[in-house]
Amino acid sequence: MADRGEYKREGDEEPEEEVDESDYKTQKDAIILAIEVSDSMLEPPPASGSKKADKDSPVQAALKCAYQLMQQRIISSPKDMMGILFFGTEKSKFHDEDGRGGLGYPHCYVFIDLDVPAANDVKALKSLVEGADAYEHDDDDEYEFLKPAKERVQMANVFFCANQIFTTKAANFGSRRLFVITDNDDPHPSDKSAKSAAAVRAKDLYDLGVTIELFPITQGDGSFDLSKFYDDIVYRDTGGEGNLTEVRSSKSGDGLTLLNSLISNINSKQTPKRALFSNLPLELAPGLRISVKGYNVLHRQTPARNCYVWLDGENPQMAIGETTRMAEDTARTIDTSEIKKAYKFGGEYVYFSPEEQKVVKDFGSPIIRMIGFKSGASIPFWASVKKSTFLFPSEEDYVGSTRVFTALWQKLVKSRKVGIAWCIVRTNANPVLCAVVPSRESSGEDNGTPYLPAGLWLCRLPFADDLRDGPAGGCDSAPVCASDDLVDKMRVIVQQLQLPKGTYDPTRYPNPALQWHYKILQALALEEEVPGKPDDSTEPKYRAIGKRAGGYLQEWDERLREETKTVLGTRKFKRELEDDDDGVESKPAKRTKTASAKPSTSGMTDAELRFAVASGSHNKMVVAGLKDLLVSRGLSSAGKKADLIERLEEWAEESI
Repeated sequence: MADRGEYKREGDEEPEEEVDESDYKTQKDAIILAIEVSDSMLEPPPASGSKKADKDSPVQAALKCAYQLMQQRIISSPKDMMGILFFGTEKSKFHDEDGRGGLGYPHCYVFIDLDVPAANDVKALKSLVEGADAYEHDDDDEYEFLKPAKERVQMANVFFCANQIFTTKAANFGSRRLFVITDNDDPHPSDKSAKSAAAVRAKDLYDLGVTIELFPITQGDGSFDLSKFYDDIVYRDTGGEGNLTEVRSSKSGDGLTLLNSLISNINSKQTPKRALFSNLPLELAPGLRISVKGYNVLHRQTPARNCYVWLDGENPQMAIGETTRMAEDTARTIDTSEIKKAYKFGGEYVYFSPEEQKVVKDFGSPIIRMIGFKSGASIPFWASVKKSTFLFPSEEDYVGSTRVFTALWQKLVKSRKVGIAWCIVRTNANPVLCAVVPSRESSGEDNGTPYLPAGLWLCRLPFADDLRDGPAGGCDSAPVCASDDLVDKMRVIVQQLQLPKGTYDPTRYPNPALQWHYKILQALALEEEVPGKPDDSTEPKYRAIGKRAGGYLQEWDERLREETKTVLGTRKFKRELEDDDDGVESKPAKRTKTASAKPSTSGMTDAELRFAVASGSHNKMVVAGLKDLLVSRGLSSAGKKADLIERLEEWAEESI
């Protein structure tokens, strides 16, 4: 799942480098989920006898999606805000800055005001999700606010309502976004003035720093035409803090319900792009600078502890930690002023004051300085030692940065070159050498990652002491090379197991361990039953794999076993020849009757043991010899001879 709050922030780097705390505190997210209420959105899907058929109306699916989203954010993003706004309703409701209810904007109903999600908000939304069915079928007065209006809603009022909510509730947030869920691609088909007013209000939102994300819903074989209205509302750029170039529609079909489709699309965009660094100067030549922002587009998400909870009392309570430093010999409390930092050099300690340490670590002001250009083929794939940073131009410090940045990108793509830059991305950061690599358009045929934006990427290059020698190469040394026949057979298997479009989008697959962690926390916070089994969408579809490539896999396995026997036998024969070439004449040992009948197991190497298992001679070993072999390899020696032989064969298969 693309939740952000519990993880390491995209703007963070390694712990040895300091982070600007003032910038860190402003990186909070505020989301308003705007759901349209209309007759088509409330209409249930056609009846079907299939168990996998969609049973939720678009409004029900949107409410369930909002419920799941709020469940996640109440734990994963405890400082972020979320609100729910219905538009197109007959009733109107709005909360002003003082919290007083009012009619507000026509056909706009604020169900949950923009605020930090709390357990009560989640429970209220859950009751709405469960009660929406009652309203749609029994006309329950409790949910009468879901009744659609008889006249069209003015989208300008919707955007202006969202503008007022963001301005009063989340004025200083680093990220503010409006999620619009609708199935109507043309809310004002014959009213040009209403279209123009909506476009003006949408631009006001963007000028305020609010990003509009559209999640269209299509039903049946219909389509959602963005050119009718939303092309003037949703600004789709190629990176930065805007939307991605693709707006995916949510619909049911191909075993996917409308709810799952909507959740997948929202999860892929619910994590805002936070700048790793903002308005950093990019120096192309002496006296020629532009300003850029940096983003970590792909970032590993891991659970993190925000606080400690004490569970021994009647109710769980937040634990407040205190740290006290004490002397090891006298147990005396040590004051912070008594602590000094030192480096051990030549057997003695060298002390530095905090000011001296800052001077030692000062390599200049933050900057990206181009120092040259090289052929793109000269940068090997292993040269990138950390995740790449996406660069995006900024006009805040240097006007015209976008035009110069675009010219640089086009020139690098056309010339198949990469730039080499000296980079200090923020104050107190260590300088690094980076390759400025251009990426092609997402629609290009040779682009293997269409889900990533086109532009310039900052790839950190290794220094000399970062490189390590790999294993010895070549078929004449320790590693064993597969034959061409074995490689060809594996190529067929890989071709059979490729994804339908040949691309893998990591944003569409939630982390199962992370989601299981959050589900446990959610169950404890909301006093719900702990789920029994985690959902893992990354688990391979074994039945489909067996159907498409089962025969090829079995054929490849048999071929691998044959080659393994051949290689092990050849290596044993070579060692025997090398031992004979040493020139040392050894007196042959006496062969007793027992030794001739049963192969000796004393001093048998792993390779010799694997060859014995492959040739079947291990079946002739005595029980005592089998036990010695198992014990020497850390395996259990209990059981009958058949059990020992089976355990030895399993070891041989795993050790290949």
